[in-house]
Amino acid sequence: QVQLVESGGGLVQAGGSLRLSCAASGRTFSTYAMGWFRQAPGKEREVVAAISWSGGRTYYEDSVKGRFTISRDNAKNTVYLQMNSLKPEDTAVYYCAAGTVVRYSDPFRYAMDYWGKGTLVTVSS
Repeated sequence: QVQLVESGGGLVQAGGSLRLSCAASGRTFSTYAMGWFRQAPGKEREVVAAISWSGGRTYYEDSVKGRFTISRDNAKNTVYLQMNSLKPEDTAVYYCAAGTVVRYSDPFRYAMDYWGKGTLVTVSS
């Protein structure tokens, strides 16, 4: 069992930065691939970024490439999402998830077993 708790969301102006953190409980954190997903009002949930258990493989959704960076610290049971050059269209609830990533390139394929409750990111124009 893995419990995930996101933090770091908030209100930021367009062009600003935020760093999201996801703290995981459980000794098996380092065995899971981790992902950040988001869901904007009225839209379906979409993947933002994912990282392998070792950190050696990553995936980014096209709209965040070059702006967002996913990383993990297995010693701290934490995964991060550094978000730079934020845009109003990045406004969403951001969720952390743990599970398996089958394919780190398009089409991205995954199966997440555990989800956090989310943290709200609001980007004002």
